[in-house]
Order: sequence, then structure tokens, then C-alpha cells
Amino acid sequence: MFGEMRRKKQEIPSEDCKRILKCEKRGVLSVIGEFGYPYGVPMNFYFDEEEGKIYFHGAKEGHKIDAIKRDSKACFTVWSETGTDEDGWSKHVVSVIARGRAEIVADGNREEIARKLGLKYYPEADEAEKEIRTTLGKVRIIALKIEHISGKRVHEK
Repeated sequence: MFGEMRRKKQEIPSEDCKRILKCEKRGVLSVIGEFGYPYGVPMNFYFDEEEGKIYFHGAKEGHKIDAIKRDSKACFTVWSETGTDEDGWSKHVVSVIARGRAEIVADGNREEIARKLGLKYYPEADEAEKEIRTTLGKVRIIALKIEHISGKRVHEK
């Protein structure tokens, strides 16, 4: 279903893809938006390797939620610069694309997932706990179940 990477020598192993998903802080979640147009939105996230899922949080209503309810197919893209050449402008970049199905998390796991998300971003656990107490009832948790993952290393010049 998912095509192979055309430039195989730039491909990175799935273990590197998972490491990047664990380390990076932001990426773009893309869904099939209204009238079939792509809709991409920058998101904070938490990758749970054991479950093979990427978790996000956001508003209870809106374009993203409507799109997921209409069609669960989605992808998430993360990238990072790993260095710059001596010329000062050519970059080394790695990127990861995870494709799968998005779903709204409705069960009792919401608080634990929110905690894992919070601990990734807040410098202190008590700050994350305070945020969970005040906002958990106001947000949706979204899970992207990964069906395919690929990564690529590029030297932009």
C-alpha cells in the first residue's frame, strides 16, 4: 500500500525513525480536510513506541477533529536539522513520516496519556500535573496508530 522510498541511499532505518520521534518536540499532523483538501497543523506530541502510537492533544472541536471523524487517514511529519556545512547555508536534515489512522481517545487512558505528553514538555512534573488538573476536561486526546513509518537523511545544497 505504501510505496518504497525512491532514493534508497538516503533512507534511514526504522529504529532511527523511532529515536527521532522520541526526541523531537514538534511536527505537522496532516489530515484529509474539508472538501478533500489536505489540512496540516503543527502539533506537540508524544510517541509511545510500545503501542506504536503517536499522541496529541487539542481543542475538543474544530477543523482537525471534524476531519478525523470524517476520515481517519492521517500522517505526521517530523524533521530536524543535524548540522550546517562550513559554507554556512547548506544543511543536513533528517525527516520522518508516520502514516496511519487517527482516533479520538475516549477511554480512561486520557489522563495517563496527558501526563506523558506533559512530562515531555514541562521542566518539572508538578507543573505538568497542575496543567493536567486544569485542562484535561477541556481537551481531546488524539492517537495516530502507525501503519507505516519512513525516514530520510538529506544534505541540502
